[in-house]
Amino acid sequence: MPAAKNGAALWSRRTSITSSCCSITRACKPNAIIGSSTSGLLPSDFYSDTVNPDRCLVGHPFNPVYLLPLVEVVKGKKTSQEAADAAAQIYAAIGMHPLKLSSEIPGFVADRLLEAVWRESLHMINEGVATTAEIDDAIRFGCGIRFSFMGSFLIYTLAGGDAGMKHFMAQFGPALELPWTKLKAPQLTDQLIDRVVEGTDQQKGSRSIKQLERYRDDAIISVLDAIKGAKQRHGLRPDE
Repeated sequence: MPAAKNGAALWSRRTSITSSCCSITRACKPNAIIGSSTSGLLPSDFYSDTVNPDRCLVGHPFNPVYLLPLVEVVKGKKTSQEAADAAAQIYAAIGMHPLKLSSEIPGFVADRLLEAVWRESLHMINEGVATTAEIDDAIRFGCGIRFSFMGSFLIYTLAGGDAGMKHFMAQFGPALELPWTKLKAPQLTDQLIDRVVEGTDQQKGSRSIKQLERYRDDAIISVLDAIKGAKQRHGLRPDE
């Protein structure tokens, strides 16, 4: 596979990837980890006929890959946990942030979140609610800044005050029933609420809400300063 040695890329089509992966696994050592960066195919679909499929997985990065640290490590049905752990260690060693998915799902995690925002954005444009620039500004100057360092669940935990996510879900959870978006909301069961509360409690750890609020404010200032500096260096106005 001379082309593979030179870093050749393959189209994310099942037939081409399946054929290439079969050839690669036959040529590699039995303990070599084989990874695909596909964003649209499930590992079980194109690794099923490979040699030693237990060492085959997906390592899905984000563009620009030389700057964004996230890489989703996705196992197929036959992928061993040992291979997934080893791949995650390799990614971490080169400065990336491996996110090991517990199961394979179309779109993985990050792209599914992006798809939800993209879909809702298209609905608003189609209905004349907002322009593309207005939607981008809503993200760039609002939630996007907070998302960059705290995600969504910890941010909403702070909105619940000292009682955290439990209070937030009780106060704002019913709003999911309002027809704000084109996306159908899941039923707000006790089980779902418990999962969200338990998950955010683990994220919060021993830190208090006040400590997290101070971190949030400091991070927002740092992000805004970084964006402002980059705009100045590239001749952009602060409001662009």
